[in-house]
Amino acid sequence: MSKWDLRDEAGRIGGSLMALAESGQGAKRRAQLPVGDVLLSAVAAVSWAFIAMAGAAALGLHLLEADTVASLGPMTAAVVALAAGGKVTPSGDVSAFGLEGAQADTSINVWPLGVGLVGALALSWFFLRSLRAAGVEVAPGELLARAGAVLALFVAMMGGLAWAGHDIITIDGSQLGLDDITGGGKGLPEGIADKLPGGIGGLLPDKVGDLVDAKASVGFTVETVPSLLGGAAFVVGVLVIALLASRRAPLPRALAPLHRTVRPAASALAAVLLMAVVAGLAAATYAMIGDDHPKRIAGAALLGAPNGVWLGIPLGLFVPWDGKATGELAKLLPDPLDELLKASANEPVTLGRLAELDSRVWLLGVAVALMMLLAGVLTAVRSPVTRGVWGFAGRCALRLGGVTALALPLLVWLTDVSAGASLSVLGFDAFGAGIELHGRIGTAVLLGAAWGAGAGALGAVLAYATGRARPAPPADGGPPGPYQPSRPYRPADPDTNPYLRPYRE
Repeated sequence: MSKWDLRDEAGRIGGSLMALAESGQGAKRRAQLPVGDVLLSAVAAVSWAFIAMAGAAALGLHLLEADTVASLGPMTAAVVALAAGGKVTPSGDVSAFGLEGAQADTSINVWPLGVGLVGALALSWFFLRSLRAAGVEVAPGELLARAGAVLALFVAMMGGLAWAGHDIITIDGSQLGLDDITGGGKGLPEGIADKLPGGIGGLLPDKVGDLVDAKASVGFTVETVPSLLGGAAFVVGVLVIALLASRRAPLPRALAPLHRTVRPAASALAAVLLMAVVAGLAAATYAMIGDDHPKRIAGAALLGAPNGVWLGIPLGLFVPWDGKATGELAKLLPDPLDELLKASANEPVTLGRLAELDSRVWLLGVAVALMMLLAGVLTAVRSPVTRGVWGFAGRCALRLGGVTALALPLLVWLTDVSAGASLSVLGFDAFGAGIELHGRIGTAVLLGAAWGAGAGALGAVLAYATGRARPAPPADGGPPGPYQPSRPYRPADPDTNPYLRPYRE
């Protein structure tokens, strides 16, 4: 062996030793928890999430002209709290006609998913970005530390919303213009009282005069303990979904199989759900053209576009809903759903029953079926092909079916609607309105598994037939080692790998 060969071999051995030393130092640095980076990334994620939610809520309320009857700040805090899993309790103390026992009763159980989705996207983006510093694999302790910091800070911010999210609106009877009717509270004009049936005219002058002096107070309060628990559940759910739907975020070694089994289907389904929301916003934009109140459409879409879109997806997949609608609140539902609920509340709401009122509803089923097929194709494109086309189709069907079986009940639960308002005076129901709409969770699980499996199998066959499915890497003969290197995570770079640099004497 010549001296040049010896020097070349010595250089390679030295380079190997230096690489091993650098890798050892890198592993040591990764073993140390970067406390400062964990805290800063948590502050950034939570801050931008609340800024995004507050901006969306404030803009939506302003477009709906809600700030003309109450303060925008407390209303924004209440809407953000609702969107992040909190609980807001409306209250009322209405004393009409100077009588005892007049009470207002209201209840709200509706999530403004437009605001919540904006916050979830901001929170997950910053959280996943912070994990890039860990490299291709993150230590379980670091992952838990980063998630725990985000959770603690988010719950603390929810406590601030509970402190700020309350307001009282007072309606002064003297500002209702009733003085012109009652003659300054002295009674009805001559001749009007005699024309009212049943002797009511004799009672009205004094009572309407009392109404002029009466005041009504209605308000809302963010409940602290339920909001803190709901906020914690919101963060945990968002971070878990973000980790499962991300295609590049590092995972602990014990969870590495999820990258091949769950992530292709989860990321595909998440993508089509977001595309559906974008389509809903585009439809709202089109509806604004030529409408008398375009700002109100924009505000409603900003706050609740995902509510309508994600309610339509289970309905288009034939998940039945149970509900009823009465009073003025029924007008908030889209046509023909409002007609069906007002006409027959004892029978479930299905796609077929809605199509009986409007045949165009079948287009919803077609659109949702195409959406599921797109999710199946994306799952197949992002999964490696092994064991032929039929084995590949079976694996895609199993993975997308399992993910959809969990996602569809989640959509049903998120779009659950329960709202009511009533005003009772002396035992008489003077005003009543309510909406109840609840999907069947068990049926959603079964239909989600069936639709996901079918879409996954068909999407795999289409991807394989068109050549879009990527082949799997060669099977490993054993654990990674000097003669069986592991699969690279990034393209080779001569600037960082000394073995790729050309040898120069």
